[in-house]
Amino acid sequence: MKELIIATKNPGKAKEFAALFHKYGITVKSLLDLNTEIPDVEETGATFHENARLKAETIANKLETTVLADDSGLSVDALNGEPGVYSARYAGEPKNDNQNNKKLLQALTSHSNRAARFVCVLAWAMPNKPVIYAEGSCNGKIAKTMSGESGFGYDPLFIPKGYEVTMAELGSEEKNTISHRFHAMQQLETTLVEKGIIKS
Repeated sequence: MKELIIATKNPGKAKEFAALFHKYGITVKSLLDLNTEIPDVEETGATFHENARLKAETIANKLETTVLADDSGLSVDALNGEPGVYSARYAGEPKNDNQNNKKLLQALTSHSNRAARFVCVLAWAMPNKPVIYAEGSCNGKIAKTMSGESGFGYDPLFIPKGYEVTMAELGSEEKNTISHRFHAMQQLETTLVEKGIIKS
């Protein structure tokens, strides 16, 4: 395969996937790169797996091609796993990273336990074939203030385990070697190679 559609309108996310698939000679396109208008798929699932499948299958069937979707989010121990599947809309609609981060800081004001993890579930959908899943995570903690200009989402607040800086202070190359999306991609890569879908 030479081209892969990523079920996202998030340029930052599409860029990360493009970097991961580059070595296979696969060109990645986001929904923003298509001439066809693709309406947003309502994320009605209760889990990352359900939401990833909904997006991947719906768009793969509409475009009649292979589509990779992810559902990812932040799980904070002190908040019983929140914001979880609601990470992107934690502060309400429309999606706003800055407001989400502010709400998270407010929610953790009285908590000393700041342990958290990013979770990513990938769903690889091909028309009329079973969906292939992969999952990855990145453990860390929530900082007390936002820091860094790189990345997106909760990156300015998330300090990966073993680091003293936030994900938003890491360069994209370094982030791509430790991120939840990278670990999910590694798992997916192994599965796709084993199934002969991509050539190693």
